[in-house]
Amino acid sequence: MDERRRRCAEPPPDGLIEGIRQFNGREFFECHETLEALWISEPGQVRELYQGILQVGVGFYHVGRGNYRGAVLTLRRGIERLESFPPACQGVVVDELVRQAKVAAEALVGLGPTRVDELDPRLIPVIELRSDPE
Repeated sequence: MDERRRRCAEPPPDGLIEGIRQFNGREFFECHETLEALWISEPGQVRELYQGILQVGVGFYHVGRGNYRGAVLTLRRGIERLESFPPACQGVVVDELVRQAKVAAEALVGLGPTRVDELDPRLIPVIELRSDPE
């Protein structure tokens, strides 16, 4: 089993649980701070999971501030980073997060830079965290 799959089978660390709670509460700035600390301290490949979730959250932070370009670029980076993971990793249902983030990103692109504030808030993903990591 490669390192990424082995680490994905582990339970989520406390920082990831807290970051997901913040993400789902739409506390995107706080989520960034929490997951950045986790990402920086993680030497293994699973750090890309933390960074991907962080970037998706930052994308929605930019949406809230009316920053279309920042929102689209950061969402795309986060999605791309997360797509390399198995469907579930450390309890995070990654494939569903990616699917939801893509739908939101496409809607945002459809709205364009002058209507970023019209993004339907129901399109903001909710990250599912399962108690069984895989």
